[in-house]
Amino acid sequence: MKKLSILFFVILTIVSVSFAQKGKTEKKIVKTIDQNTAQSQILLEKLVNINSGTMNLEGVQMVGKALRPHFEKLGFEVTLTDGSGYGRAGHLIATRKGKKGPKILMIGHLDTVFEKDSPFQKYEVVNDSIVKGPGIADMKGGDVIILMALQGLYEAGVLDDMSIQVVMTGDEEKSGSPLHLSKEALVKSAEWADIALGFENADGDPKTIVVARRGSTGWSLKVKGNAAHSSQVFTERVGVGAIYETSRILNAFYKQLSTKENLTFNPGVILGGTKIIEDPTITGGAAYGKSNVVAQEVVVKGDIRAVSLEQLGMAKKEMMAIAGNNYNGTTAELVFEADGGYPPLTQTKGNVQLLELYNQVSQDLGFGKVIAVNPRNAGAADISFTSGYVGMAIDGMGLSGDHDHTINEFGIITKLPQQAKRAAVLMYRLSQK
Repeated sequence: MKKLSILFFVILTIVSVSFAQKGKTEKKIVKTIDQNTAQSQILLEKLVNINSGTMNLEGVQMVGKALRPHFEKLGFEVTLTDGSGYGRAGHLIATRKGKKGPKILMIGHLDTVFEKDSPFQKYEVVNDSIVKGPGIADMKGGDVIILMALQGLYEAGVLDDMSIQVVMTGDEEKSGSPLHLSKEALVKSAEWADIALGFENADGDPKTIVVARRGSTGWSLKVKGNAAHSSQVFTERVGVGAIYETSRILNAFYKQLSTKENLTFNPGVILGGTKIIEDPTITGGAAYGKSNVVAQEVVVKGDIRAVSLEQLGMAKKEMMAIAGNNYNGTTAELVFEADGGYPPLTQTKGNVQLLELYNQVSQDLGFGKVIAVNPRNAGAADISFTSGYVGMAIDGMGLSGDHDHTINEFGIITKLPQQAKRAAVLMYRLSQK
């Protein structure tokens, strides 16, 4: 882990200091955020009403362009990158170099899962606290919270002291390929930073924060057997066929690995018969065969999610061993995603210490205690690419809400200033040695 001195610094910083004792600066931060909340809600509505489904490259770029001047007003140098090398819209990167304190990376994303053909396109006020809209919780609300927190720090006169980089990716919901190009800017920022703060909405509960996320990696299983009349199945010459062998492998995956805590593996699609035709554009295809013919080939596509690189390595090793112990007359090839997919955000002592400081900030502000999210309730996210680079990382600092990725997605708009105050005061305290 780089910059272990930052851990020592935070251990010294994590002390119970009341909100009143922190004085005028934190009060000014809070007051500024309250004063700017109405304008921030207007900006959020504007962003939500811009369709930025990942593959709507123009729409994703429009969101970046809409945010750019707000960062520039706060003294950030802003770049909108070119994503053509990995087939996406590119990212927004905003940088401000300060004079002291740790280097902080703030992470958001510009895209949503709702493409142009989605019926879910507009911001809709349900009541005084609930607002529906595509990406309002995942995660345009989080993007606005980043700006609100920075504006609070700016107007309190403390932003000049801080070194901050904001990375809002344009392809979090559907990563570009090759992945190493898609995430190159994010990884470089993680290499630069001491601390990473993610503004996804985690499990939607403002009483929780993420200190560990499971990664997500794809896998493909291809099984071959001997085609023959079904009357000859189980003979020495023919064997059992591809479908029986596939069922053995999948069942063994389940029996040997399903009880491992925080580990899941899901076969999402399967094709089998005497002939299969794969269609990569839909991650599916067609299968042909007859009930009286032994199946010759099967392909299965799935994913695996683990809470640490060690757990992922263990699971891969066991899965490979299972796939290699074949029934008579069959062969199997198990291949994991070449680029590694999304890595896990491994829980570290630094992450837990950062949660403790965030929890103290929340209580000092009168918002109550904050605890860690169960990793089973936190999917893969961009902050995972900081794992192993930063000394401390937490995620889930975005807008509370629920039903992400569905046409019922909503955000709790009354939590917008609360989340911004938590983030801004946390960052201010981190900046004070």
